[in-house]
Amino acid sequence: MAKSESDNSIRAASREISREFQTLVDSQDLDSLKQSQNLILGRLQDSNAVLSHLNEYSENCFAEVSADFSKNTRLLRSMKSDLDYIFQKLRSLKSKIVATYPDAFPDNSTMEALDQRPDLELPR
Repeated sequence: MAKSESDNSIRAASREISREFQTLVDSQDLDSLKQSQNLILGRLQDSNAVLSHLNEYSENCFAEVSADFSKNTRLLRSMKSDLDYIFQKLRSLKSKIVATYPDAFPDNSTMEALDQRPDLELPR
């Protein structure tokens, strides 16, 4: 029986503490907090839906332009290769002209001034 009385006193003390805690927190404050949390949840869900729609739209746009982008990239690489070949041939011709006709270009500074092609490989 001593254990039963001890259990009853613990339960009574627990109930009393619970009642005291309930008086510390106002139910209107809790309701206001729940309402604010639900409002925030709704806004977050709306934002999530908008972001999902934006991701889908971006994915569709990327799918539409990626083929053109790849094609244009290949074209630009081909053009660069062609231009490199052309400038290599021009340099070769210039060196042959200088070897055959030494007075064709007065000095090396003039030769360098004629070949002022920017180096496209270096970042700016």
